[in-house]
Amino acid sequence: MINLLSKILKNNNFLSLANNGLVAVLAFFSFMVLVRSLPTNDFGEWVLFLALANFLDMLRFGITRTAIVRFLSGANETEGKQLIGSNYIINLVSSLILIIIVFTLNFLFEDSISKTGFSLFFIWFPVLAVINLPFNNALSVLQAKLRFDLILLLRLINVGVFMLFLLVNFFFLHYGLLTITWVYILTNLLTSIISMVFNWDGIKYLLHAKKATNIKILDFGKYTTGTLIGSNLLKSADTFIIGLSPFLGTTAVALYSIPLKLTEIIEIPVRSYAMTAFPGMSKASIEGKKAEVKRLFYQNAGGLLYMLIPLMIFLFIFAEEFVTLLGGPEYAKTAGIFRIFCFYGLLLPIDRLIGVALDSVNMPKQNFIKVVYMTSANIIGDSIIVFGLFYSVLFMSVISLLFTDIESMAVFTKVVAEYSTITVLELVAVVTLMFSVIGILVGFNFLNRELSLSFRKIFSGGVTFFTAFIRKSLLGRNS
Repeated sequence: MINLLSKILKNNNFLSLANNGLVAVLAFFSFMVLVRSLPTNDFGEWVLFLALANFLDMLRFGITRTAIVRFLSGANETEGKQLIGSNYIINLVSSLILIIIVFTLNFLFEDSISKTGFSLFFIWFPVLAVINLPFNNALSVLQAKLRFDLILLLRLINVGVFMLFLLVNFFFLHYGLLTITWVYILTNLLTSIISMVFNWDGIKYLLHAKKATNIKILDFGKYTTGTLIGSNLLKSADTFIIGLSPFLGTTAVALYSIPLKLTEIIEIPVRSYAMTAFPGMSKASIEGKKAEVKRLFYQNAGGLLYMLIPLMIFLFIFAEEFVTLLGGPEYAKTAGIFRIFCFYGLLLPIDRLIGVALDSVNMPKQNFIKVVYMTSANIIGDSIIVFGLFYSVLFMSVISLLFTDIESMAVFTKVVAEYSTITVLELVAVVTLMFSVIGILVGFNFLNRELSLSFRKIFSGGVTFFTAFIRKSLLGRNS
């Protein structure tokens, strides 16, 4: 029993799951405290700050992250140092470019930006971009080396320290949005310092970078950058478009952010297994073992799908309780949005593993095309729904002028506005289902050309996944 427990604790899948699971729990608590610590408008501005900052982080590190994981997994010591050095230089340059762009936009359009919910981002992102560079570099290098234990440590420090401050602030200090932003930046500084002290970020190999490794990473990364940006836009575009709506604004952003945050419960096991599956599938592909790549794809996609089915049923039934727990009673009306996301959760394992498999078999361009289809469908669908709502409500308001009773007119307009807001947010969530189906169809078609896949074998692969796990557990227990 002790041997079995030891094997489980050292297993990369378990460490990756613990990494995403424990960090997500701390992030959820932080989110819950923030919802209750800030006024709705301030909280909406915080959500926009994080959404846009995470989007640009994808732009910065999307160039290198997938490439460094793929190439470093099969590199010798010398090549490894060169790859890590190139990773650092490329990320440093891309960060400086984005900082200059953000500074310039804020300088040219400061008055206009100050009147929107994006002012917090334009002020503080340049500082955050410099400070969290070593931390993000460390996450890429450690994933390539399968050091999920160290990734867990870094992320626990990053999220845990911030959560502790939020708790103290909620009960005793009562500081506002600006101070919370400062502390968030300082926690990133702490994890970056730790990363540099132990050379987990690879800063020591900065001068080992070669032109050949720079080109190698950039050549692969030109597609994975677009893939990661598109993947981030699949979720953040909802927030951006809602925030830009003249009718919805930051209040609707806050409402939508609660069920959207809960989707992380769904993504935890998917993200964890994708992180551990990618290096193994990449190595098998590099060695020409297509059968092994197919086996890993079937087992991981099918296994994850079966794991999520009972979870989706549970979350669907208790959706109202979950959104109330996370955001408070005033957010209970967003339960319908989260129930829609539960159906999205059943599509996520297959969609995510298709993307991992495409990158593993050196088809990043096809993975990028897949995400372009998905992102385009999402943006077009969201725009039609969100901005179409504005003109619909404007028309309803004009019609309401026919009411002679001013008080009745005001009540009518308020009811229509509230109903329309929740309805449009639910429709935005439905668009998520549409782009997921599109992604699966397009991605599977590309992958099938390389591996000759059978969609039905995903389900039988899931059965094999669980039987293999049970067999290993029994063997470990008997030993």
